[in-house]
Amino acid sequence: MSHTLGVRQAQKQKTRRALLDAALALLEEQSLSSLGLREVTRAVGVAPTAFYRHFRSTADLGVALVEEALGSLHPMIRTTVSPAEDGDERIDRAVELIAGHVAAHPAHVRFIARERHGGVQPVREAIRAQLARFAEEVKAELAKDPLSAGWSDDDLLMLAGLYVDQMLITASLFLEALDAPEEERRRVTEVATRRMRLIAIGRRHWADRPARQAG
Repeated sequence: MSHTLGVRQAQKQKTRRALLDAALALLEEQSLSSLGLREVTRAVGVAPTAFYRHFRSTADLGVALVEEALGSLHPMIRTTVSPAEDGDERIDRAVELIAGHVAAHPAHVRFIARERHGGVQPVREAIRAQLARFAEEVKAELAKDPLSAGWSDDDLLMLAGLYVDQMLITASLFLEALDAPEEERRRVTEVATRRMRLIAIGRRHWADRPARQAG
């Protein structure tokens, strides 16, 4: 009996995985709001009713893709701002990690870039929630850095948001240059690195602003 249940569970997971993969492939050419569940089930070769054993709707499937695309990135995001490394080394490593992730998971990156401001509200909210969690985690890492001494929680969260936003922009730039000549990819790396360094320079001088501006 337990063996039978195990086989059924494995098959269920296999079908779920196939539905996610098929949806992601179809979303290379369209937005989630235009994706029909029959398209997805046809691509997998299962009946439309089988879809509902795994997801309540295409929006629910989209939320699962968000969790898959962003959920695994939390350790990497924290690493990019860890105070364990020199500032320039940290930035170089962050840009390298982002470039590597885009090269390894272009479909996921394209999905997030398109759906972040797309027409499916639950998916937008799921992306927003993941990005807010990223910002909180980056803030916690920044707080460990001696450079953050005297910073308020609001200012640290603002800085964390700048880093997270720039990481998303960097990922989009690398995505656009994925099939470009090596020279173009080097240019993207240089621009991304300079932008991150500009944020870092601003951070070092934020506490120097006059008290009347701080308020």
